[in-house]
Amino acid sequence: MTAHPGFHSLHEETAETLPVEGSLPDWLAGSLIRNGPGAFSFPDGSAVDHWFDGLAMLYRFTFDPGNRGGGRDAGGDAVDGDAVHYRNRFLRTDAYEAARAGEFDGGFATGETTLRSRLATFLREPYDNTNIVAERVGDDYLALTESPRRVRFDPNDLDTLGTDDAGDGDDGPVGHLACAHVKRDPATGALLAVETRFGRTSRYLVHALTPDGERRHVGSVETEQPAYLHSFALTPRYVVIAEFPLRLDPVRLFKPGRQRPFIEQFEWEPERGTRVIVVDRTTGEVVADPVTDAVFGFHHVNAFERDGGREIVFDLETVPDATTIDSLYLDELRAGSFGALGAQVDRFVVDLGSASGSGRYRVGDATVTRETLYDGGTALPTVSPARWCREHRYVYAMGTDRPVNEWARRVLKLDVETGEAVEFDDGGYFGEPIFVPNPDGEAEDDGVVLAVTLEEGVGVDGDATTGRSALVVLDGETFTERARARLPHAVPFDFHGRYFPELRARRPTTA
Repeated sequence: MTAHPGFHSLHEETAETLPVEGSLPDWLAGSLIRNGPGAFSFPDGSAVDHWFDGLAMLYRFTFDPGNRGGGRDAGGDAVDGDAVHYRNRFLRTDAYEAARAGEFDGGFATGETTLRSRLATFLREPYDNTNIVAERVGDDYLALTESPRRVRFDPNDLDTLGTDDAGDGDDGPVGHLACAHVKRDPATGALLAVETRFGRTSRYLVHALTPDGERRHVGSVETEQPAYLHSFALTPRYVVIAEFPLRLDPVRLFKPGRQRPFIEQFEWEPERGTRVIVVDRTTGEVVADPVTDAVFGFHHVNAFERDGGREIVFDLETVPDATTIDSLYLDELRAGSFGALGAQVDRFVVDLGSASGSGRYRVGDATVTRETLYDGGTALPTVSPARWCREHRYVYAMGTDRPVNEWARRVLKLDVETGEAVEFDDGGYFGEPIFVPNPDGEAEDDGVVLAVTLEEGVGVDGDATTGRSALVVLDGETFTERARARLPHAVPFDFHGRYFPELRARRPTTA
């Protein structure tokens, strides 16, 4: 039995218009689409073991000041004033159909397999339970995970449209694993992606996804033992890969045995430290690879350049080691063990010195330093999209205590110049905050922050144990609540969202 309402399975799919308490700014008229695990148990009684393996569910929140879309609530009555049109839907993937048929064969950390059999699966048909990120590439809206297979969906009704598979060809090789997060260059609109390709000589592959949907191979980086990579950093000139010492020996790819969940094939080797690999986006060459402390992290906050590109600055959410992955097993989470949320925000500065990418990895005398910007507990940090690849002042994140003894009860706004954090706490359990800039604003924090909160003790149909989710809109400057829309159910804790200003209100249809 699920002890925490944030880790239950949500089987209901619905579409309805939600009344808004408070008021929305007139300019907030796009859509927030979030992605995350929606179901952990299946009709045959089986279940996944790890939070990362829940079946992908999308959630769309379309903001409609004045309810110009004419939406009606669940009872059929017209909603007066501001409204949020809400819809949720599972991605109909191969993984979803397999789970429905009682044939779910594992993913990130569910089920035991040999590394060789997992590699064979990747080669034949990459995993498609794309439950981590929602992104737009050209005219396509894609759901992403740590597989190079991407799932296309209709951004209006969230219908699954098919897969977007890349194959080896003129655009370069394809990896077996992928960073779930791609990074957008706001100056060009291009997306950069990093993949891992296993082999006797393993490589990290850097690709650019252009606005017209083309895929261009930028370069590759040889590595002895590939690291587990969830994200990377991007500046106008460079791709930065933090190669944590959670490593996989590729020799095991060609040997039998080792029946373990996939993620447990990686081993923590702190003596290696963390190698910071800097790849030139134009030439594809490695221009620097200094080594810093052994740390682990899922999420890069942002990155930018200083001193004419001589210095690269990237902020990263870090924890001391990779035991954080073990704390994300559902049994641990449902028992109230939330150690993975107790990260801190560190700043790394790479001084390229006389580093040069000419020749085979002749990287010169580049150095890297590390300082802590905020040592309070954080999770899922973000910045304004207007500051991507540029110097930022504010970071938004879930806030926790350290050591962590419960899910995040607050969201915070961190000023990296002063080190001070402003918090918002409504008594619920929070997910990732997303900043949406005012299109006519000038200040970095002129906008709103969107966050889903699970209101404890506010149940559905009289069952207060389930909780009930709400979308909260905070003023970006004061970090106080200005609007709230309550959902018809409790949403399981999800991963990441993206605001799409082009997805405006339209009359909702039934699910």
